[in-house]
Amino acid sequence: MGTRSKTGTWSKQRDTSDQGGPISSETRINDRIRVPEVRLVGPNGEQVGIVRIEDALRLAQESDLDLVEVAPQARPPVCKLMDFGKFKYESAQKARESRRNQQLTVIKEQKLRPKIDQHDYETKKGHVSRFLAAGNKVKVTIMFRGREQSRPELGFRLLQKLADDVAELGFIESNPKQDGRNMIMVLAPHKNVKSKSKAKETEAAES
Repeated sequence: MGTRSKTGTWSKQRDTSDQGGPISSETRINDRIRVPEVRLVGPNGEQVGIVRIEDALRLAQESDLDLVEVAPQARPPVCKLMDFGKFKYESAQKARESRRNQQLTVIKEQKLRPKIDQHDYETKKGHVSRFLAAGNKVKVTIMFRGREQSRPELGFRLLQKLADDVAELGFIESNPKQDGRNMIMVLAPHKNVKSKSKAKETEAAES
C-alpha cells in the first residue's frame, strides 16, 4: 500500500514535500512502518486498540490521513492517525515562536563598598533597578578591604537593604554569601517585570 501525498492522494511513490519539510528519517509513517501490528490511536486521541498493520494503513487511507509511529519503543509500537504534513508545519511554527520568545539570560554586575555614601548608593540602586526592569539578573558584590573584612555584617545589611529597596522589581535568587574578600548576592527579576516595563513605555509614548 502506498503513502498519502501532499494533495491527499495515495501513491507508491512516497511524498516528502509536506508543508513541514522533508520527513524526518527518525519518524516512520505509512508504509515505512514495517511491523505486523500496532496499537492504534485515532485522530482525536481515541484508543482503537491493537490492529494489524494492513488494517491500520487501510483506515488511514480511508480517512485521508497518515499513519504515524509516535512510540516506536512500545510493544507493539503506538501509531496515530493524523495529517502528518499539517503536524510538521504546526510543530515548526511552534518551535520558531518558542525561539522568538526565548529570552537570553543576562547577568549584570554591580559592585559596592560596605561604607558607601548615600549618593553613591542611590546611583548603584538605580543601575540595579534598571537592569531588573530590563529582565536581567544582577550579581551584586560587596568588596571588603583591610579591616572591613572583620565586619561582614556591614555587607550583609547593605545587601539586604538593596534587596528591600528593589523588591518591586526583583527578588533574592541567591542569598548573600562570603567569597574571599567579597560578599555576593544574586537578584532576579520578577517574571512580569519586563512586560510591565514595556507597557509603561508604550503608554508614555502614546500620551
